[in-house]
Amino acid sequence: MQLKTKEKLLFLLGLAICFAVAGVSVFLEEIIPGGLLGASIIALFMGTIINSFFHPAWIQPALKFTSKKVLKGAIILLGASLSVSKVLQVGQQTFFVMLFTFAMCFGGGFFVRKLFGLNWKLSNLISAGTGICGGSAVAAIAPVIDADDKDIAFAMSSTFLFDMVMIALYPLMGMALGMNDTAYGIWAGTSVNDTASVVASGYAFSEAAGDIATMVKLTRTIAIIPTVLVFAWIGIRNKKKEMQAADKGKKVNILKIVPWFIGGFLLLAIANSVGLIPAAVSGALKTISKFLMVSALAAIGLSTSLTDFKKAGLKPMFYGITIDTLVTLTALGVIWCMGLM
Repeated sequence: MQLKTKEKLLFLLGLAICFAVAGVSVFLEEIIPGGLLGASIIALFMGTIINSFFHPAWIQPALKFTSKKVLKGAIILLGASLSVSKVLQVGQQTFFVMLFTFAMCFGGGFFVRKLFGLNWKLSNLISAGTGICGGSAVAAIAPVIDADDKDIAFAMSSTFLFDMVMIALYPLMGMALGMNDTAYGIWAGTSVNDTASVVASGYAFSEAAGDIATMVKLTRTIAIIPTVLVFAWIGIRNKKKEMQAADKGKKVNILKIVPWFIGGFLLLAIANSVGLIPAAVSGALKTISKFLMVSALAAIGLSTSLTDFKKAGLKPMFYGITIDTLVTLTALGVIWCMGLM
């Protein structure tokens, strides 16, 4: 009995450590000038550094629970902040550009990943982070494909490094190309990854460009809904094949392998899209979702060591840079073809 009580206390202590790292990360995000670092990436890196010095066995159950269960809860609540109606705000032109960038992320990524020898889960996590909204997309898709924590960490790091470079280069490239505010805003909004990075690079060009980039980026976020559903279907299909192979071709109960949290995520997204969730409630749930997601990424960081990054080598980074560069050029080419610059 005493042993179980001790295990519960250690489990709660492990949860507290994850939440504490998340709290510090959210605080640092607020005080870092220009919003250059998001809380998610801060939590991931902070957890990884802590793990280099502090990795007791007793914390592992709490880390596993937070990185898996808490993350799924965060994804459910994320649905309450998504509204399909926002797509109508950006017009057909921006939607057209996004279609091409998404096609490049996942279609081009299918072929590029073979050059770097990456597994399909890691490559698609990086592609999702590049095409949709950085860390949030990586975190949302990871559970439905049963991605390893290390793959999540590598994908987050890859998209983060590209964003840090692009925050400085995008405004300079936009000016060198003689882009107007509309063209630059659409370009930055459809090709820079994380929301904070889009805002930083957009307003570094001009206030008008920053407004457009931010609106486009928020609309890109809506793509999480169909992307999660598509990858959920892929995950279900793969699990079914694995179970049938293990049971020598016996039929598999689909209900047992469908990700339970997808239903909650989709239900809240639909409810918000039709106006059933008040704006204040939606905002509160989004804040809670973000904190839980940051906590999950803190747990992933606490489960990942710097040695893991060293073993992975530079392939994930090179893959991410390649996909990001192709998306940047694709968005630029489509904008030019449409006569916006």
